[in-house]
Amino acid sequence: MAPYTYSEDSALSELIEVRQVLDKIADKWTILILTVLCEKPARFNDIKRRLGGITHKALSDALKRLERLGLVTRTVLPTQPIGVEYAITPVAISLRAPFRQLYDWALLNSEALNEAQTAYDEART
Repeated sequence: MAPYTYSEDSALSELIEVRQVLDKIADKWTILILTVLCEKPARFNDIKRRLGGITHKALSDALKRLERLGLVTRTVLPTQPIGVEYAITPVAISLRAPFRQLYDWALLNSEALNEAQTAYDEART
């Protein structure tokens, strides 16, 4: 990788590229699904149970999208009835650290964000 040099053209080009990637991975369910799968492979219902609140359709759509992006693998298990297990790929493993940081940040700052939102709302009424 070449050393980074700043120019408006390269910054705009990078912003477009970064936005396109973030549009694919930065929604709430994708981050949470990958966080769950970072621990270990899991079956569909296990993922659904651990996420709490995600609909069957939303999880199914998200897993298909993640498989298409090369972030999740889907393995059919030779069980009765047939089971399916999802796991993260090596590319997705590289998201473990930044997602963990984001997860930890959210836990650390959730109260401050809620307080700021309440103060803002109260000041507007």
